[in-house]
Order: sequence, then structure tokens, then C-alpha cells
Amino acid sequence: MNVDAGASEPRAIGGLAGPVDLVAGPPSEAIAWGDGGLVAGVVQDVADGRVLMVGWLDAEALAATLATGEVHFRSRSRNRLWRKGESSGNVLRLRTLALDCDGDALLLGVEPAGPTCHRNVRSCFDADGQPAAGADAQGFAWLEALWATIASRAAERPTGSYTTTLLDGGVDVAGRKVAEEATEVLLAAKNDESAERAGLDRAETGRLLAGEAADLVYHALVLLAERDLAPVDVLAVLRDRHGRPGGR
Repeated sequence: MNVDAGASEPRAIGGLAGPVDLVAGPPSEAIAWGDGGLVAGVVQDVADGRVLMVGWLDAEALAATLATGEVHFRSRSRNRLWRKGESSGNVLRLRTLALDCDGDALLLGVEPAGPTCHRNVRSCFDADGQPAAGADAQGFAWLEALWATIASRAAERPTGSYTTTLLDGGVDVAGRKVAEEATEVLLAAKNDESAERAGLDRAETGRLLAGEAADLVYHALVLLAERDLAPVDVLAVLRDRHGRPGGR
């Protein structure tokens, strides 16, 4: 994150940039603590990648964050440890943590319990009056992680991997699974519809439908990987269709 054009070359941190184990945390020596023993913390909603705020952590705040699973900062104005949301209840639940290439910034992936900004808007970067909650965010950003795993399997073909088995079977095997899962999605949807019409609790039928839909998405992505076609190509088609007059 070093953006000071006049600064000296950033020190090497032994290749520790990237995801950090939430139990062990990053080695203290890997972090380029700045003035006052602080490091910048960029907070990002894991649901859609939206940047929510930027705060400052010291060693105590980082330790408290890892120990409790809720993001803590060092309040510079009050000079004390501060748990985000301690008064409002809008805590930030830590889900991922990453260290940047210079070691002078942390990326905290969180699930926010409510509006992050004290102005009652979702992000500190939102204008006044913006919708406070990101309830419409569906978390599609996580599919990047799934695709990365599938792409890795396609490149490395590790033994014992189910994804490798599908890829090695070619279009016939991967495509057959897509067809099977599509049928199972339809059947699960019909069962859920029947439960709704009968006035029954749909918790179980809804859960089964979600599971079958998840299987369909996964196998469709594997089929794309087998054909060396990236999801970005699919999204480009959807964007194009959406932008047309009378689009979806």
C-alpha cells in the first residue's frame, strides 16, 4: 500500500502478503507498523466486496479482533481500544484477513451487523441518505473463490479430486452432471411449491432446493472450465442482454 513517492523501497516481508490464518494471525514482524504502532485496516463486506470503512489497528486491536472474531480498532481520538459497534450494536464480524504486499495495510473481510458508518449509511464512502443496509447484496463475489478452486483443479489435476474426475471425463461426464442437477433443481422446486400450497413449513424443502441449485452452479462452472471458457464471458453476455431495450 506504500504510496509515498519519496519513501524508500519498502522492506521485504518474506512473501507473507495474502490471506492470513484467523487463528494464528500474521507474524508481528510481517506487519510494517507505522507511527504510533498503527497499521491501516481496510474493511470490506465479504458479501459483495464493498469497502465499508478504513480504521487503524495496533497490536492490541489486532489481537482482540482475532480473539473475539469482531473487529477492533485503536481509537486515535480517545487513545483506547475500540470495538466497532460497541455502542450501536453494528459490529463487524471478521471472516477473512489479508496482509498487503508492503505489510503496511490489512484487508478485513467482514459480515456487518448493520450500517457501518455513524451517519446510518452502509459505508463511510456512501453519500448521506444512501440505503443503510446492504440487504440486497447476494454475495456473488464469493463465487470468485469457487471459480479459483475449479480453475486450479483444471490446471493441476490433483489425484483424488472430484473436480478433476469431472474434468478428465470431458464434456460427456461434466455435461451429464449439469443435466442431472438441472432436473434435480426442478424436482426440488416442485416439492417446495407443493409444501407452499399445502401450507407446510418450507424450511426443509427450501434448504433442499438451495442445495440442488448449488450443485447446478458448481457443475456448470466445471463444464465451463472443461471448455476453457471463463465466467467473465458468460457475464459479458448477461450484461449485453441487460443493456438492450426491453432487456431482462
